Amino acid sequence: MNRQNIYDVLKERDLIKQITFEDEFKKLASKDNFSVYLGIDPTADSIHIGHFIPLMMMSYFQKCGHRPIILVGGGTAFIGDPSGKTDMRKMLTKEEISKNVDNIIKQVSKFISFEGDNAAIIVNNGDWILDLNYMEFIRTYGIYFNVNRMLDAECFKQRMEKGLTFFELNYMLMQSYDFLHLFETQGCKVEIGGDDQWSNMLAGVDLIRKIHQNGSFCVTCPLLLNAEGKKMGKTVSGALWLDASKTSPYEFYQYWRNIGDTEVYDVLRMLTYLPMEEVKRLASLPGEQINEAKKIAAFEITKLIHGEDEAKKAEEASKALFEGTGSLENMPTVKLETTNISILDAIILTGIAPSKGQARTLVTQGGITLNDNKIEDIAYMLSDDDFEEGYAILKKGKKVFYKLEK
Repeated sequence: MNRQNIYDVLKERDLIKQITFEDEFKKLASKDNFSVYLGIDPTADSIHIGHFIPLMMMSYFQKCGHRPIILVGGGTAFIGDPSGKTDMRKMLTKEEISKNVDNIIKQVSKFISFEGDNAAIIVNNGDWILDLNYMEFIRTYGIYFNVNRMLDAECFKQRMEKGLTFFELNYMLMQSYDFLHLFETQGCKVEIGGDDQWSNMLAGVDLIRKIHQNGSFCVTCPLLLNAEGKKMGKTVSGALWLDASKTSPYEFYQYWRNIGDTEVYDVLRMLTYLPMEEVKRLASLPGEQINEAKKIAAFEITKLIHGEDEAKKAEEASKALFEGTGSLENMPTVKLETTNISILDAIILTGIAPSKGQARTLVTQGGITLNDNKIEDIAYMLSDDDFEEGYAILKKGKKVFYKLEK
């Protein structure tokens, strides 16, 4: 893939949502290798499914010979990106940010290489932002930003409903300055990110071109949406994290195994390295055969994030639960201190529901079974009789399983 044009690769997989100066970028991509950066704010101790597509895009840039720069926002995390938020983000301490940065660096290495002629580098914008003299910064760069245009930006609209603070308004300036800094110190010409970052990225391109008159571009990738047009990435226990301790490999596998038929094409083209001919073939399988495409998607994506061994274990557990083959050994398991536990407590321990109120609702609505027996009594107490084989299978609906071991 080193000889391929990154523009052609991204277009083939329909990974370009918006792009600045498209014709100029196509010419650049056809003749030069360049540096490209992706920013990730360490607002949590793991990256999640929302970072997946931009990281896949970055991996394609590297495969085509370009140098990735991963910018971890140890400085901008002190503000927090207001994009897509109706409330101000929680302010993090220096210690929390530092820990999050270390974890994210480990996860990013699954997508890009830090070896070779175009080895990726990681930078932390805290190294240049936290020591800025604010008055000098505003005097030097504030003149390039039009407040009216900023307030029209999509990234601020939701926050405007409850009130956008001046604190948050600075985020766009800081992210733009990041791009300028990398342009001047690393020769970085391109910023990539999710389409929800378009306004922030556009501001960075605009700042560089106002100061240097040329050379900057931004490219956004589509957001991963379900059939209803909503962002994908929510599991029973919350967000779909790439950290195995937050979302188990089995739960991660099962999420992709259960996508809708109409989502197969987008998931395969955006989140796997399968050739597009194979993607189109799998996505066009008729009737029940489309389930084979979902299994392939689940395995390929889980392998990318958690490794082939974990993907095989998750696949085996899924076969055991849904096809009567495979092994239950690797399904999500909760060890109990005692078998004398209420059904509501068991539901909460597994994370199927976060509270007794929601657990009661699941039981009363007929959504919970234990060893394939529907539990309709909210006062039901588990006993040794439920653990005849040394374990019990607690199930929510048709797709969420947990093994309870005594």
